[in-house]
Amino acid sequence: KGEKAVPPSWVYSRFLGKLLKKEEKVEEIFYRLVEELREELPGFGEVAAIDGKALASLSRGRKKEKVGELRPDGRREQDADWGCKVYRGKREDGSQWEKVVKWFGFRLHLIVDALYELPLGFKVTKASASEVKEAPKLLERVKEKAPGTFERIKYLTADKAYDSTELIIELWEEYQIKPVIDIRNQWKDGEETKLIAGQESVVYDYKGKVYCYCPETGIKREMAYGGFEKDRETLKYRCPARHYGLRCKGIDKCPVKSSIRIPLKEDRRVFTPLARSSYRWEELYKKRTAVERVNSRLDQSFGFEQHFIRGLKKMSLTCALALAVMLAMALGRIREKKGENLRSLVKAA
Repeated sequence: KGEKAVPPSWVYSRFLGKLLKKEEKVEEIFYRLVEELREELPGFGEVAAIDGKALASLSRGRKKEKVGELRPDGRREQDADWGCKVYRGKREDGSQWEKVVKWFGFRLHLIVDALYELPLGFKVTKASASEVKEAPKLLERVKEKAPGTFERIKYLTADKAYDSTELIIELWEEYQIKPVIDIRNQWKDGEETKLIAGQESVVYDYKGKVYCYCPETGIKREMAYGGFEKDRETLKYRCPARHYGLRCKGIDKCPVKSSIRIPLKEDRRVFTPLARSSYRWEELYKKRTAVERVNSRLDQSFGFEQHFIRGLKKMSLTCALALAVMLAMALGRIREKKGENLRSLVKAA
């Protein structure tokens, strides 16, 4: 029959209308798939990444709408609003750059497994919703709907948009999840280091690197990270001369001796259970890009790059369906012993 075998558009519209009444059921399917994947994949959920995705609407998004212009038929976007995201960085010559991205529509808040690049939880909001404020709500949702997977999460990695003292504290104290979140420099201009409380020659910078000064020569050296002591809530740092075998003229007079312990409460934003200065932190932070690859699949394979969806409820349902299909395809690949095509949406089974 060729094209005649494809049902007319109104069939899909009617079916979508019925699904909208079962939105919670669709979400339950998504989280059930998350739990089933946990049983199939070793380490699934241990390293999670979180980020927000812009869902731009083709609607023009007027700043002010007249009451008489609002239509109940869904042909005008009545739920969306304007979102903004600012990207900042430093060029090789030391100068600062800034890029501001604005869009009218919605925002998808997404937690994914950073190893397998599969979604763990999601929430759709208006574009103006804050990423860092929505993060705790999304974590609670995953905890409620997929408790087995949530208990596995050991690390949560994110970019500077999630740099918040409150979130960092909550992740560790409430959930025992180690935050791996990039940090913005909010120190005063010209302030490069701060003195560790109770120390005379040990300082730290805003990125969490700890340095000691030689009492004889005044040479500054970065101290060696010695691990996190959970029972004491402290980070241990060792004398660089003793640890690396360096020559230090003032080692006999040094008040640091072999090592020091820095409590997390020294600066909760700078000092986290996984030290920012450690190689492990750098390794895990690189995995945050797993969210970008999931977002790319949503755009390219599921058509979100240029969509015609109107309304927050329809957008939430459509995202839930797309993410559920993504998980279902992965689960099918695994059970057919085709794990190498875990994330493929086009290869034949």
